[in-house]
Amino acid sequence: MSSYLIKINGKRCISCKACEVHCKAKNRVPEGARLGQLVTIGPVKRKEKPRYLNLFLPCFHCETPWCVHACPTGALYKRDKDGIVMVQEELCVGCKACIMSCPWDIPQWDETNGRIMKCDYCSDRIDRGEKPACVTACTAHALSFIDPNQASARTRESFASRVLLSRQDKK
Repeated sequence: MSSYLIKINGKRCISCKACEVHCKAKNRVPEGARLGQLVTIGPVKRKEKPRYLNLFLPCFHCETPWCVHACPTGALYKRDKDGIVMVQEELCVGCKACIMSCPWDIPQWDETNGRIMKCDYCSDRIDRGEKPACVTACTAHALSFIDPNQASARTRESFASRVLLSRQDKK
């Protein structure tokens, strides 16, 4: 797991997608690809009243990333200092093995250069002591950039269950 986590406070999120827009602009993401994705699920019936749930899906920078192991050229690697999964574009041959191996559909195909791209938590910004573009741009301050150890077990369990719900809704 990386030294970082992007956490969403679903009660604050207003589904404006500023996080996606700023991510696309900062990373020059081509049309059709999304490095960080805001997914809205619902309406979900709750005790009090039906409501919508928002889930932000950047790369999870897994402890044992399947995409890294699937890459035949070593274009994908995990940074030693913080566990962020990175792409060395010049090594990518466009085989898409990483795209097929990721259960979260995180690596994205870049039609413009025939290579993959993925969320790296804006590693250039992190290296300068700044937060990722999506977190900085969140108009409702629903996204936060934290140490995963700060996230409570309850938060992680809630996040995992929402991810599963979103996957079931797509099927």
